[in-house]
Amino acid sequence: MRSFYTFVLSIILLSAGTVHSQVPGKVEQLSDAQIQEFIQKSQASGLSEAQIEQLALQRGYTQQDVIKMRDRIAKLKAGQTKTSSSQSAETETSRKQTEAVAEKAPTVVAKQQSTSKTEAEDNTTQTKEVFGSSFFRNATLSFEPNLRIATPKNYSLGPEDELNVEIFGSSVQSYKLKVSPEGSIRIENSGPILVNGLTIEEAKAKIASRLRQLYSMPGIGINVTLGNVRSIKVTITGEVVRPGSYTISSLATVFNAIYQSGGPTANGSFRLIQLRRNNKLIRTIDLYDFLLKGDEKDNVGLRDQDVLVFPDYQARVELNGEIRRPLIFEIKEGETLKDVFQFAGGFTDQAYTATITVRRNTSKELKILNIQQDFFGSFIPQNGDRFTVGTILDRYENRVQIAGAVFRPGEYALDESIGTLKQLIQKAEGVRGDAFLDRIFIRREKENLDVENISVDLGKVLRGEIEDVKLQRQDFVTIKSIEELREKYTVSIGGAVSNGGNFEYTENMTLSDLVTLAGGFAEGAVSSRIEVSRRIKQEDTTAKSKANVQVFTLSIDKDLKITSQEKAFTLQPYDVIYVRTDPAYEAQKLVEIVGEVNYPGNYAIERKDERLVDLIKRAGGLKDKAFLKAARFYRQGELVAVDLERIMKNPGSKDNLRLEDKDRLLIPQKDELVRIAGGVLNPATVNYQDNSLEKYIAQAGGFTDQAIRKKVYVTYANGRTNTTKQVLGFKSYPKIEPGATINVPIEDTTIQRRMEPAERIAVFSLIGSLLIATGSVLASVLRN
Repeated sequence: MRSFYTFVLSIILLSAGTVHSQVPGKVEQLSDAQIQEFIQKSQASGLSEAQIEQLALQRGYTQQDVIKMRDRIAKLKAGQTKTSSSQSAETETSRKQTEAVAEKAPTVVAKQQSTSKTEAEDNTTQTKEVFGSSFFRNATLSFEPNLRIATPKNYSLGPEDELNVEIFGSSVQSYKLKVSPEGSIRIENSGPILVNGLTIEEAKAKIASRLRQLYSMPGIGINVTLGNVRSIKVTITGEVVRPGSYTISSLATVFNAIYQSGGPTANGSFRLIQLRRNNKLIRTIDLYDFLLKGDEKDNVGLRDQDVLVFPDYQARVELNGEIRRPLIFEIKEGETLKDVFQFAGGFTDQAYTATITVRRNTSKELKILNIQQDFFGSFIPQNGDRFTVGTILDRYENRVQIAGAVFRPGEYALDESIGTLKQLIQKAEGVRGDAFLDRIFIRREKENLDVENISVDLGKVLRGEIEDVKLQRQDFVTIKSIEELREKYTVSIGGAVSNGGNFEYTENMTLSDLVTLAGGFAEGAVSSRIEVSRRIKQEDTTAKSKANVQVFTLSIDKDLKITSQEKAFTLQPYDVIYVRTDPAYEAQKLVEIVGEVNYPGNYAIERKDERLVDLIKRAGGLKDKAFLKAARFYRQGELVAVDLERIMKNPGSKDNLRLEDKDRLLIPQKDELVRIAGGVLNPATVNYQDNSLEKYIAQAGGFTDQAIRKKVYVTYANGRTNTTKQVLGFKSYPKIEPGATINVPIEDTTIQRRMEPAERIAVFSLIGSLLIATGSVLASVLRN
């Protein structure tokens, strides 16, 4: 992993420096060939990991670039031959691992291609995943052997292993000794020492014995450790994704080799993998023990020339439905259905386990088997069996329910303590005081799943007057309250109260109580003349009554104090109360006058017959610059045209309007301008000169072609309008006053269009024909 990290940083450095001209700027743009080239060059860079990383960061690369490159290399390594090596010059006890796939014979390569093709074909027809196959597809996992652990006690030395021998005490000396192909090591001044096949402890004792013969001095200690380890060759064959010969570390185990090979193919076995040594079966490996329990008893060490064989699977079964891992599982001889369910992690919470359905292949067709729960431990599955675990029914075997006017409504178990209606009510803490006992309902599900309703007089059941009702599974008891069976009782109040509206009726409610609930009397309320209207109930429909409402006029204390006479009249449900207002009481009504008066502002209407002239007098009269012809009067925000000049001259005229609440009178100064708008060539605003409209039209450049001259109208400053009139065929335009606006309407040109040439020719032809016909008629008349 150390060398791998160095390669990642080296690639980033090289992409930014030495081969910058050949490498794109982004890590994603590097090709696989470039990555391979950079891996080779990084080995000769001579820089430490820290130095490479620092240089990469200085050149603008981020830590995310390092992570991206690591992912690229991981994916590249997962799809091709792996070669990794690491060697440290800082310590004498480093170990070296070489993992490379040896060259395969053409027949082996052909077999691998055939196997891959077969696997692809199987995957297209397989509907479910085989348990364990996802383990080998995880590119983030690494099953490389740990090279930094202590040398295993049972490790057997062999050629290419390196031993570190240290002599300490009265003499200090150290040796790095590599085991020769003949299995021996050689110490200076000594003959070869055969260590092939020995453990470290055995080799240590043998080397110590030889060194003590050379150094015949007391107090000498000897330590022997394993340095660089040798490589071994392991062959993996059979139904495996990547078969072939692998050169791996002598510390590698079975699981290391299996993971490098990609695991079993679609037809390969996960549970019968054979480890063969010297043409003898050493161990049968079951990956399920490791995948399910983490048991590494089969993860034994490998030796040179070991062979791993992946045979075809013997039997597989498929699990569907309410199971935690609905996958395909491989089974071995003697395993039961219970074992298969354990492989799958057991059932889900909603699993129906009373009976399991099995679809089994026969020599001719399919057949169905139903396995009872008691036989799970004895039923032997067969190859191709498909087990389906159903879902429990959405129903209860012992539930009854109660709702309504009881203290604890809900669900209850139908058991020894609850078997009847009376017992169920006792479990529900009894009925409430407002319960309607004369008729309750039991909703019952019949055997054909139809629903029937059973009515019961609960009062008689509780008193023991009739027999108790026996309950059945799925019964639903409903007890209505008295309030639910009648219309909600309310009373309403309106008029001179603060917050009128509908209120809930309560027994013994008085008129003062309701007024208090409504926030008390409003200003101007008359407490001595309160009207109450009450419904008249007529039980006899044949009786004829003159009225269906009875009206009372009552008086209560103005301050809502409790009096002795208060209880003499109590309200009844649906009474409607109205509190009258004193006819002499009225809130202030305000009008506003602004502009050219001496005291503008808001004024309260003193009398009901107060008028415009009165308001001007109360405002201190008009100022010298007041222009009465332009006075504007607004009522409820709408402009009302008034001639204030004529009103001031004749206050008794009908134009002198009576004032109302929120009226507004605006008296401006004289406006010396006249505005011309609409169908003129140059709409403008000009000084007032005289009352001739034609002069102002001329000042605006005259009428346009689209102007409608006969509909010209004038809007005066006070809001009145005057239109053009026709007198004996002549137009009589309205007079102009200061502040007026001349409006010239324009024709809607969107509905007009030019006649096409053909249309004009047709019109001219028609006119010509009419003239000729007319001339002929006149000539005939003259001749006669």
